[in-house]
Amino acid sequence: MQKRCFWVNNDPLYIEYHDKEWGKPVYDDATLFEFLLLETFQAGLSWITILKKRENFRKAFDHFDYQKIANYKQDKFDELIVNSGIIRNKLKVKSAITNAQLFMEIQKEFGSFSKFIWNYVDGKPIKNSFKTREEVPATTELSDTISKELKKRGFKFVGSTIIYAFMQATGMVNDHSTDCFCY
Repeated sequence: MQKRCFWVNNDPLYIEYHDKEWGKPVYDDATLFEFLLLETFQAGLSWITILKKRENFRKAFDHFDYQKIANYKQDKFDELIVNSGIIRNKLKVKSAITNAQLFMEIQKEFGSFSKFIWNYVDGKPIKNSFKTREEVPATTELSDTISKELKKRGFKFVGSTIIYAFMQATGMVNDHSTDCFCY
């Protein structure tokens, strides 16, 4: 049996996510936006809750197409907040629309969101060497910095903890435990 990070339970969805996605560097803007949207909805909830609803989010939010999401009108907002397949939090739904608009502003300014976000780590993952759950931080100075910059630009639900989770998910930091086969 392969050794995995401490947070992975035996839910097949969690195992597949850990083994195939988590911590793998993502440079594609569409995928970066998907993770940003999912992480913002995760605020205050467990990640497994979001993973179990991921396909519902994909359908509800037009396959995470940020250009479409940026143009959602009231009727689409009203449809989303009654969709039981997703997290029906009005502020989070509104933030998805706002964040999509701001995501595109960053693309215009930097050429891509990927260039903007990966610049914080000089384009390559930070490889940590954590052995135990207790060593893994919830936030870092870098996640604080990125969070502040995104908030300054108007992004919502992008606190330092959310941003650090985003950095882990998209491979900006490699936080696989040293005894995990993905390390």
